[in-house]
Amino acid sequence: MSAELMNDVKKSKYPKGFWTIWSTVALDMVGFGMVVPILGRYADRFGASGFEVGLLFSAFSIAQFFFAPAMGRLSDRIGRKPVIIISLLGTAVGSFITGAAGALWLLFLGRFLDGASGASVSVAQSAITDIASPEDRPRLLGMLGAAFGVGFVFGPAIGGLAALGGPHVPFYLASAFALCNAVAAYVRLPETHTNRVPRTGDKVPFFSRKFSWNRLTVTALLSGTAFAGFEATFALFGERRFDLTEGSAAAVFLVVGVMLVIVQGGLIGPLTKRFGSEQLLRSGFVLLIGGFLVLAAAEVWVVLFVALALLSLGQGVVSPSLTSVVADSVTPDKRGEALGVQQSAGALSRIIGPAIAGLVFDQAGVGWPYVVAAVLTVCAVILVTSHGES
Repeated sequence: MSAELMNDVKKSKYPKGFWTIWSTVALDMVGFGMVVPILGRYADRFGASGFEVGLLFSAFSIAQFFFAPAMGRLSDRIGRKPVIIISLLGTAVGSFITGAAGALWLLFLGRFLDGASGASVSVAQSAITDIASPEDRPRLLGMLGAAFGVGFVFGPAIGGLAALGGPHVPFYLASAFALCNAVAAYVRLPETHTNRVPRTGDKVPFFSRKFSWNRLTVTALLSGTAFAGFEATFALFGERRFDLTEGSAAAVFLVVGVMLVIVQGGLIGPLTKRFGSEQLLRSGFVLLIGGFLVLAAAEVWVVLFVALALLSLGQGVVSPSLTSVVADSVTPDKRGEALGVQQSAGALSRIIGPAIAGLVFDQAGVGWPYVVAAVLTVCAVILVTSHGES
């Protein structure tokens, strides 16, 4: 086979514009991953209490909860490219304010602006669904999910090195990342939503009175709450059951992140072709249920590894499959809003999930947060099954 033919075959695997969208998300996640691990200690310099640090993290998700559906809806009207650029510019401003902050309230303002600008993720997902065929969406969305993992692997390392130059430097660097990313998106990013139909004489508010909080959205909320609770309490669980230190707990999360990248980047395509998105979604939830229950009972290392493998495989399958099912459930002119609402549900789950899991951990016992997570995931399976039968 000639080199030109091989290149054509290789290119045909990915639609035009995919890698530009992928790199935009990856760079955005690198910037996000740079600042999250050090934000708590940075806020401590301003005299923030533990509760205020928690609120600082929540401010990001609260802003995303309100703004993600609206930005997704805006992308349905004016296109994906301008909304992604606006989001990246907002991230640049939010990160700069955080780095330049001289008071605690400015930290909250910076995090809120950054969260409100976080629509670039769901809009990028919408852009992928625009250019991908229905049968190829899960694979490409899985690849996009792998960009998250890449960002979170390299982001903390870059942020840690940048912090050697001073506590403000990582935030300025994240701002510069987002600004350069916005410029690159302006130059290279194609407009994928080409079949939008402008409405004349129809005033559509930025915030819609009613978003489609349907079964799939509640499914995203339930499953997101379960997994967010696991993430929030695992370090405490590991310390109580396995004497894990902060460093070893972080290493466990790194391994889980790498496994998610492998599943989403390499396995989701073949699995979807064989089983379909809805069946794969249900199977992913079953894996998560098993993982949560095994984790709740884990007291030896081999059982812990089995639980983490089940959770990594389950979450790696669920995330792109759920996004694909949501995208397939609406018409192309409403995909931005639908995926924005899904991201909004995810943001809400990151607010309530850690609080619920922490409360159960304190009041019921070390393993009980994962029993609750399993119950929430069972409810998600029921909703998905009823959606498939309706």
